[in-house]
Amino acid sequence: MIINHPLLGPRDAAEFVYLGDASLIDRPDWQSPNAASEFHDYMHLRDNIAGEMRELWFHEQGDRSWLVVTRNTVTHEITNVELARDVALAKQTGASS
Repeated sequence: MIINHPLLGPRDAAEFVYLGDASLIDRPDWQSPNAASEFHDYMHLRDNIAGEMRELWFHEQGDRSWLVVTRNTVTHEITNVELARDVALAKQTGASS
């Protein structure tokens, strides 16, 4: 599988480490009154989607960047690759990606 890195171009998936659902970017507020419950759900509850899913990938054998890869988990077709920092910043500013 080839991941088209936004900065470095096409790279073999063997250079990356898969880290799961990209919703991990949305870490709960540790000061929330329901923090314990929110962190439990954040750490332990995951959807196992058959179809298009946004995933976190770490470029371990390259520039060590974090990516959000939109991939079909059935066909492995990759439809979008973004730097995770850009996704996180867009969420902070209210822009959608």
